[in-house]
Amino acid sequence: MFSQDPLIQKLASSPDKLLDYKENAYHKMNYLDYYDTKTLLSKVQKETHNSNVTGNHSKKNFDILNKWAKKHGFKIKSYPSSKRYYAIRDLPLWERLGRFYGNLIKVDTPWSVKDKSNPHLKRYLKIENDKWVGWALVGSGTKYRYQIYFNSLFPFIHQNIIHFDLGTSYPTFSGTSVLDVISGRQGATVSKKYDLGHGDIINSADNVYTRQYQSKEHRNAFDYDRYKDSYTNLDQNYQDPSMIGTSFRAGFFALIISYAISIPMAFFMARFKGKLFDKIGTGIVTLLIAIPSLAFIYAFRYIGAQLFGLPDSFPTLGASNFNSWVMPTVILGLLSVSGLVIWFRRYMIDQQQSDYVKFARSKGLTDNEIYRKHIFKNASIPIVQNIPGMIIGLIEGATITENIFAMPGMGKMLPDAILSHNNSIVIGLVFIFTTIGVLSVLLGDILMVIVDPRIKLSTKGDE
Repeated sequence: MFSQDPLIQKLASSPDKLLDYKENAYHKMNYLDYYDTKTLLSKVQKETHNSNVTGNHSKKNFDILNKWAKKHGFKIKSYPSSKRYYAIRDLPLWERLGRFYGNLIKVDTPWSVKDKSNPHLKRYLKIENDKWVGWALVGSGTKYRYQIYFNSLFPFIHQNIIHFDLGTSYPTFSGTSVLDVISGRQGATVSKKYDLGHGDIINSADNVYTRQYQSKEHRNAFDYDRYKDSYTNLDQNYQDPSMIGTSFRAGFFALIISYAISIPMAFFMARFKGKLFDKIGTGIVTLLIAIPSLAFIYAFRYIGAQLFGLPDSFPTLGASNFNSWVMPTVILGLLSVSGLVIWFRRYMIDQQQSDYVKFARSKGLTDNEIYRKHIFKNASIPIVQNIPGMIIGLIEGATITENIFAMPGMGKMLPDAILSHNNSIVIGLVFIFTTIGVLSVLLGDILMVIVDPRIKLSTKGDE
């Protein structure tokens, strides 16, 4: 965990500070509970009503502290240099899971801010035409100033009422929320124009939609003068999409590419089974299956760079350039084509032997009509049902593709987080991937019912 943390080397000459730093890191990641000397004494003195106990190394202090520690499941230890006492408690797995899921959803309310230095803080939620963001649901006493707001970015209606807490990143992006690391925009900062009315227009890189409360001791005087309230903690506007946005864009268009190629190809291979088109298609599919994914990616990457002049690395032109997206997205889509073609072709060939096809032929329908109106309609059921597996497959494929093209997405972040021992990011990404997998399966079931109303997700028992 600490191998890539530069502060470890700086603190090496101060053993007490180094130990405190490490224990705090474990505490933030929910591996253990850690009380430094000051916190430990405060708790013990409050519970035992004994103000004479100190953190100094002595048998009397140790006995008092150890008695409290055993009662609460802690262990008393001492710092290597000062020998002063501190307490730790290893958290069992069930408690770690309980804390993770217990703190997973955060709801922002007018009572979220607890600031003793501002006892007269107003607490409300009201709709107003704010000079910074226009019409919005504005809060005071909330963590975020703008609870619901509107702008030109998809999905156009945004909220800050509910947030997910996936932990704190460490050692990379140290101290930053895991969700902010994954969902925050990237790249260089960009300034935007804000029309404050009465001809007052300013350029600022501040993302005013993210205004958060700051106490007086932490806020910047310039920001306080600009915004005229305590909501002075802001993110910046960045030009590139977030890790989630990058992976979503590439994955969404890769899904379209894979289906746009697979469905017509499988349709005509089944339609002309055993003929030249089917033989050529089968050969192409067999070749694609035989080539390892890694070799496939590098081969098409080379072809794209040499024949079409496309960048072989995403950062070469950056996310703002369309050409940067072409090769990673196309390759990600092509990786799924072979499996889809085999599945769709086999299903449509199986449908050719069905009774309803024989009945349609007896009615005088042509083969084109049978394929278009009957076989393809029934084949659309497994096509829709296969979407969840495709989504999960694209996530898996994106891990390799994003690493090879150095795309700053979730797929690249996962192995990077593993190599840097950033367990919080790993847990957060696995949680997101698992959630996407579950929701995609649900989506597949719902779409299957929409395509064929005869399919029911539940059955009623006999009354």
